[in-house]
Formats: sequence, structure tokens, C-alpha cells
Amino acid sequence: MDFIIDSSMVQSLLLVVIFLSILVEIKTGGTGVGALLGLIAAAVFWGSSYVKGLVSLYQIAIFIVGVIFIIIEILTPTVGLLAGIGVVAIFYSLILAMGGDINAIYMMAISLVIAIIIFAIIIKKLPSSKLWKKIILTNTSSTEQGYVSSVDYSQYLNKEGIVLTELRPSGSVEIDGVPVDVVSEGKFISKGEKVRVVKIEGMRIIVRKIE
Repeated sequence: MDFIIDSSMVQSLLLVVIFLSILVEIKTGGTGVGALLGLIAAAVFWGSSYVKGLVSLYQIAIFIVGVIFIIIEILTPTVGLLAGIGVVAIFYSLILAMGGDINAIYMMAISLVIAIIIFAIIIKKLPSSKLWKKIILTNTSSTEQGYVSSVDYSQYLNKEGIVLTELRPSGSVEIDGVPVDVVSEGKFISKGEKVRVVKIEGMRIIVRKIE
């Protein structure tokens, strides 16, 4: 434990793993890719620091709250605000854990840059989540891809479709041969299940699983 705490190189490596796991989870939409490794790195970082008396439960709580906000952002169709707050909370807690001075900021910045470089190398091999598409608007919706440009979704009310991607609660459903972004009533719905559109709220198409 003493080696883990006292070695800035090992501490920086743990930060790289934590940052990389967060980036991967945002990109993949909570599929679990890299999550286990990130949890182990975070547990070692915070657990060993707490045992050594270098961090408080308050700092650990801030980190956990930040992670929870990011998870909520991944699983719900929000505008990205929670993810932003979560990232700030994580950064703040890590800076406090490393001393709260300029050296802590430098160490965190270097670790983040390394994580981003590694992430950039593997990014093309990872699937994209809805949160990632909100952050990086690289995809276009065209008629050739089967998308419709009309914002009047009332035509889908009471229609049935097949789930194309898992609804967590947001995802895609094929209705009349067209992929449509929808939101479930809050329940998880597996790929391949049949659903019915039960409500239209502005730009939101709300579906329910057909039992």
C-alpha cells in the first residue's frame, strides 16, 4: 500500500486508467467495456489513500457522486448536464486527493492527456452511445439511411415496432421499416422485443413493451 501511495508514477497510472474507463463508458453507453478495470483502479486509488489517512470520506463521496451522475446521463435521455457535473465532481475530488495544489493539477492534466491519446487510438473500434453522439455530432440522418425529416411524430401513435437496440430507457425501434429514436416508460426493454407507441410528447416517442 505504501508503494501505491508514495509513487507518483503509479498514482498517475491509476488516474490514466480511471479517465480512460470513463471515456470508454461514455463512448459505448454503459456496455461494461473497461468499467471493471476502472472500478479496480478507483478502488486501489481511493482505498489505499484512505487507509493511509490522505483522503477523507467527503472526497470519496464527491468522486462517487460524479460517477453516479455520469451513469445516470448514459442511461437516460438528458441533455448532457449531469455528465458535465459528474466530470467536474470527479476532477475536483481527484485534485483534493492529490493535495489540492498546482502539482496535483499538473499530474491530473498529464494523466488525462495520456488517457485521451490512448482513447483516440481505440475509438474507432468502439460502438457509439447516444450520449457520445450528443457530445460529438458526427453522424447525419439521411433519407437513404431510412430516417425521416418530419418532426410530426403523431403518425407513430399506437403503432407497433421491433426494438433494434436495448432501451435503457432510450434506444431505437423499427416502425414501418424505419428506425426511430424512442424512450420506454422507464423500464429496460431488450433487443428484439415488440413494443407499442403509447404517447407522443413533443420530440419524444414513448413506447411500452407488448406483453
